[in-house]
Amino acid sequence: MTIFDVSGLGSQHVPYDDGLVRQRATHADVVAGRTPDTVLLLEHAPVFTAGKRTSPDERPTDGTPVIDVDRGGKITWHGPGQLVGYPILRLAEPIDVVGYVRWLEGVLIEVLVGLGVPGERVEGRSGVWLPGHGVTADGRPADEKIAAIGIRVAEGVTMHGFALNCSNSLDPYDKIVACGIRDAGVTTISRVLGRTVTPQDVAPLIQAALDRGLADASSSPVAAHTTPATTATEVAA
Repeated sequence: MTIFDVSGLGSQHVPYDDGLVRQRATHADVVAGRTPDTVLLLEHAPVFTAGKRTSPDERPTDGTPVIDVDRGGKITWHGPGQLVGYPILRLAEPIDVVGYVRWLEGVLIEVLVGLGVPGERVEGRSGVWLPGHGVTADGRPADEKIAAIGIRVAEGVTMHGFALNCSNSLDPYDKIVACGIRDAGVTTISRVLGRTVTPQDVAPLIQAALDRGLADASSSPVAAHTTPATTATEVAA
C-alpha cells in the first residue's frame, strides 16, 4: 500500500523548507515502519534549490536566494505551475539507485505520452526530454527538458524526486544554468500542447501511473524488501 498526499496543490503552495520538514518526517516514519510508503505531490512557492554538485557559476548572479539541499545533482527552480513529486519509498534489495531513477523517468514518460507530449530519455542525462524540440541562439536544434529528477536514498528509503513543468513560467530559468546543462533548454506541457495544463490536471495521472508501476512485481523498485541498507546515496538530473 502506498499513501498519496496531494494537499499541496493549487493555491496551497508549500514553502520549500516546510516541504523538506514534511519529507524528513515522513522518511523517518517509513524507515521505522510507522507508516507505509508515501508520495507527496505538491507545488512549491518560488525557490531555487542547489544539489551537492552545483558550481558557483551556475547560481544566480543577482543575489537571488538559493537553498542548498542534500539531493544529488545541481541547481533548479521550483514554483507554481510545476508539479513536484516526492516518492518516499523503501527500495527492494539489492538497491539499484540508477534503476530507480530510470523507473521514475518511465513513469513520467508514460504520463507525458498519454497527454500527447513526446517525452524521451537522453543518454547520459537524467530526467525527461524533448530531443531537438528547441532552437539555439544560432538556429541549431536543441533538446529541451520537461522534467528533472534528483533523489537521495538513505537507510534504503528514497527522498526528493521529480519536478514536472506543467504550466509554470520559464523566466526563472534565465537566472541559472538549470541542472548544470548549458547546451539545452526547458519547456512545459502547456507550451508543447498550446493549452493550459496545470499540476492539478496532471497529478491524478501521475498517481495512477505510480500505482500501476508500484503494483507491477516484474519492474517495481519496491517489489521485494529485505533488511534496509544504512548508507546514503544521491543521484540527480
